[in-house]
Amino acid sequence: MPSRRTFLSAAVLGAATLAAAPMRVHAQTTPGDVLPTRGTQRPVALPTNAAGGPRYRPTSRVGLGCAPIGNNWAVVTEADAEATIEAAWDGGMRLFDTSPWYGLGRSERRLGHVLGQKPRDEYVVSSKVGRLLSATRETPKVSWKDPPPFDYRYDYSAAGTRRSIEDSLQRMGLDAIDIVLIHDLSPDNADMGERWTEYFEQARTGAFVELSRMRDEGLIKAWGMGVNTPDPALRAIEVADPDIFLLACQYSLLDHQRALDDTFPKLAERDISVIVGSPLLAGFLAGRDRYLYGAQPVPPDAGEKRATAQRIVAAHGVDLRTVSLQFANAPDVVSAIVPGARNAAQVAENVASMSVAIPGDVWAELRAAGILAGNAPVPVAA
Repeated sequence: MPSRRTFLSAAVLGAATLAAAPMRVHAQTTPGDVLPTRGTQRPVALPTNAAGGPRYRPTSRVGLGCAPIGNNWAVVTEADAEATIEAAWDGGMRLFDTSPWYGLGRSERRLGHVLGQKPRDEYVVSSKVGRLLSATRETPKVSWKDPPPFDYRYDYSAAGTRRSIEDSLQRMGLDAIDIVLIHDLSPDNADMGERWTEYFEQARTGAFVELSRMRDEGLIKAWGMGVNTPDPALRAIEVADPDIFLLACQYSLLDHQRALDDTFPKLAERDISVIVGSPLLAGFLAGRDRYLYGAQPVPPDAGEKRATAQRIVAAHGVDLRTVSLQFANAPDVVSAIVPGARNAAQVAENVASMSVAIPGDVWAELRAAGILAGNAPVPVAA
C-alpha cells in the first residue's frame, strides 16, 4: 500500500506538473485541460481493498483508465503517454485498465512500455477480449485519432479469447493479465445492434468457458465483462460464474438509480464486484459537453443537474470532479474506479481529489436537491 511518503512525493509531482501545465481552468473544455482540485487535502494514501474475500478484488481502489492514451478524442504524444502512466504510479495507482480496442493496440503498447520497468507483483493489469487485430493497408474509420494500420474483427470464441490474450501479452511485454474483461458485447455497440445476442451466445459457449478455465488454472485472477449497459452483465451471471465487471457510465453522481436498485444488488448477491469505468461520464462531470462517450445527446436535464451540483459543491469550497470521484468509490460492491487521463496533470488532480475532506453538508444538500438518490451511499464525512 502506498505510504505517506509516496503520497507526499505525488503531491510534489502534481504541483510541479501543474505549474508547467499550459492551462488551469474551471471546466475541461478541450482535451488536456486541467480542472483544479479544491478543498482541504489530507496526507492519506489512495484507498485500498482489504485482502481476502470469496472473489478476487484488486488491492487498489483507484486506477488509471487508459483509453485516452490510445488517442481517444485527441492525439496524445508518446512523451505525454509515458508521463501519464508514471504520474499514476508515483501517485499510488496500481491498477491499470486497457484494451486492444483502445487505439487499435496503441494503449496496450504504451502501457506495457512503462509497466515493464516496474516490479510485476506490485500492480494489476486489466485488459479485454472480443476484438482481434490484424495488419492492414486500409485502416478502418474509427474514433481513435491517428490510428495505427490495423483492422479488427469480433471473436468471442474460446480460441479467439486465447489468441486475444496472447496478442495483448505480446503488445504489453508482460507475462500475465490479471483481470480479463469481455469487451463491448452490448446493445449500445453500433457494430452489433440487435445482433449482440448472437455474439453473446458465442461468448457463452466460448469466452465464458475459456476464461473460467484459465482462472481455475491460475493463468488469470478474475474475469468478467466490460460494457456500457447493464443487460449483458445481468445476463452473464445467469449462465456463467464471472468475478468482476467493469461498468462504464453506469454509476455516477448524475446517473445511479438503476445501478443501486437493480444491477448492484444482483451482483452483490453473488459476491461480484464492480469497477466503475468513466466515473466522470466521459468528462461531462468535469465540464465537457459530451455524455456517454458522445454516443447520445446530452439528456435535457443533465446540464441543469450538473449546474445545480456545481453550485452546491462550490459553496462548500470543493470541486465537482472531486465529489464525483469520491461518490463513485463509496458503494461496498465497488472494488475500484478508473478515471481516464491524458496527461500527468490530470492524473495528479485525480489523485489529489481522493484526499480531499468533503463536508458532510455537501452530500445532504445534493440529496435535498434531487441529485443523489435516497439510497445512494456516500463517503464518511471528515
